[in-house]
Amino acid sequence: MTTWVDGNEPVEQPIAVMGWVRIIMRAVVIVTLIAVCLTVLLVLRLIERPIYGLRRPFTPYITQFVCRTSLLILRLPLRVHGQPLHGRAAVVSNHTSLLDIFVLNASKRIFFVSKSEVAGWAGIGILARATGTLFIKRERREALAQTKIMQERLLAGQKLLFFPEGTSTDGLQVIPFKTTLFAAFMAPELRDVLQVQPVSVIYHAPKGEDARFYGWWGDMSFGSHLLRTLACPKRGRIDIVYHPALKVADFSDRKALAKACETAVRAGHQHHRG
Repeated sequence: MTTWVDGNEPVEQPIAVMGWVRIIMRAVVIVTLIAVCLTVLLVLRLIERPIYGLRRPFTPYITQFVCRTSLLILRLPLRVHGQPLHGRAAVVSNHTSLLDIFVLNASKRIFFVSKSEVAGWAGIGILARATGTLFIKRERREALAQTKIMQERLLAGQKLLFFPEGTSTDGLQVIPFKTTLFAAFMAPELRDVLQVQPVSVIYHAPKGEDARFYGWWGDMSFGSHLLRTLACPKRGRIDIVYHPALKVADFSDRKALAKACETAVRAGHQHHRG
């Protein structure tokens, strides 16, 4: 099996006329949906912020609506297995493509932890900031300050989600988890009260397409990846598996916790891909 590390990306086929028609129609509808809902979200946030501070009791519902509707427009049915955790918790998941944001937001109201570079991406950066994404810098000297910010938001009741693989993949496998961000969960203020829920996201390519159809990795162009997804006339599908939550207090250190999460995510991924 060829994988994302081989540099053997799928051969890009020319997009036919009807493919471009689907791209335009879907893009117009999704962009309009996002624009209208973003306006509503920003207005509501003006009321929400001074009253609730870090807590966002209302605006995440708007984000969830946009993501669920976008998946319907893309003809991507989502099957949810297990139960999203309620109460104070963090979430970790494998990472395949930009679609993960829609999939994970559609099934649970969460806030993403993302690399700081994303904040500067045209369009995407604005949406990420508006929906409460926490941006972090991959610099050792920033680690303590960023850990403190994560702790503040978790204690405020936000469910933070990050991708411990540190990169998107071809969607056929789960690669080893990086352990750095797990350190925030070991803080005395969180260790005894926080749980971490591992989540597996599994994409099934449309019939007749490369099994890695929804993956985005290596030197693949984001633009071509996006166009291919919008143009596809066939239905793929997605499984999302919420595994039993892990109590942080049950683990001796961040490495042990990260390994347990990785094991759960990989097992769910392999089972549903099989």
